[in-house]
This record gives sequence, structure tokens and C-alpha cells, in this order.
Amino acid sequence: MLCKPINLKEKLNLFNDHWHPRILAELNGQQVKIAKLKGEFTWHKHDNEDELFLVLSGVLIIEMRDKTVTINENEFVVIPKGIEHKPIAENEVHVLLFEPSSTINTGNIKNENTKEKLDWI
Repeated sequence: MLCKPINLKEKLNLFNDHWHPRILAELNGQQVKIAKLKGEFTWHKHDNEDELFLVLSGVLIIEMRDKTVTINENEFVVIPKGIEHKPIAENEVHVLLFEPSSTINTGNIKNENTKEKLDWI
């Protein structure tokens, strides 16, 4: 793998669909991913993986069973493993995700949003 900068805006301009993460890089068993989000996602949890959501643009709301967290542009949140959550993007949101390579986007739920094999971009 070559050491070279990755321009997030350029990568985000390569796709338009929502809730379909793309892999940018891997390090130490973790993947760095980007995605565009819009609307409401599925309630789900990850039994074995924590997830980091870094908002690059927009405002992301993450509902949990006991609270709701709002993540603004240039902020991030870590959702600990085992916590049921539902991301919501009232308007389009661009995020960078950092999570173990074993992480499936819908966690313990399999539905039309599940992306078991992600594309590299």
C-alpha cells in the first residue's frame, strides 16, 4: 500500500447513494470508511464492535433507547458495542466511519440496507 493523502471531498463526489459505506483504508484490523446518509436507518446494534461516526458535513442524530445524541459537523461520537442505535439524517450528511473490519453496517439485523461486502473507493 502506498503512503499518499486521501482527499475526502474527491472520494465523496464519486458516489450519490445513501447508507452504503465505502472503504478508504485499513489499519490494524480497522477500516476507515465514508458514507452519505439521508433519512432514517435501521435500529441495530453491534455485539462485538464499537463504531466511530465523524460528521464531515451536515448534522447526524443518533437515537438510542435511553437518549438521543446530535453530532454536528466536525464532531464525532463513539457508539459502544452492544448499544442499540438508529442513525437519522434529516438532510444529507457525510460521515467518516472508523470501525473493525468485521463490522456489518446493520449489525445484528439483516435487511435491504445490509451491505456485507463493501467496495473500496
